[in-house]
Amino acid sequence: MFSGRSGQRILLVGQAPGPIEADQSRPFAGRAGRQLMRWMVRAGFANDEDVRARVYMTAMTTCFPGRRPNGTGDRRPAAGEVALCSSWLNSVLELLQPRLILPVGSLALTRFLPHARLDDVVGSAFSVTGRRLDGPSAAPPVLLPLPHPSGQSRWLNEPPRAALLERAVSRLRDLVVWAETG
Repeated sequence: MFSGRSGQRILLVGQAPGPIEADQSRPFAGRAGRQLMRWMVRAGFANDEDVRARVYMTAMTTCFPGRRPNGTGDRRPAAGEVALCSSWLNSVLELLQPRLILPVGSLALTRFLPHARLDDVVGSAFSVTGRRLDGPSAAPPVLLPLPHPSGQSRWLNEPPRAALLERAVSRLRDLVVWAETG
């Protein structure tokens, strides 16, 4: 599942479509998407439509992985499922050649910064080689990791982590301008 068009310079990569996205055929259409859109508006986008007009959205897998066995949220795609969809994401990266990549959540983070932890990277920008950047002066693409906006995630329940998100939203504002004008 994806939404976007060629020429978009910003790529957002989530984990997998949720059950609502399967019905609406657009990424981040459910509750997590509403939270993500609030973050994007704080970063300078006008609204949901503005985000979707300027940001290409896709995921690590293209199919809903199903619910967790205990019913408490969506199941994280297994490594084999991610591997099956990797050629899709590789093709998107090659065709789009984004200047800014927003890995959303720990699964997407492992694709771009394989050994990083959200606690160590949210709020900072990185080169594709994993070098922390002070500004967007590196050759594109620049990576700006975000936590997953799902209500199932407890990552943002701690104030220090919420502060990291605020730093990321602030960085995003400047990086969007850089990505779209470069």
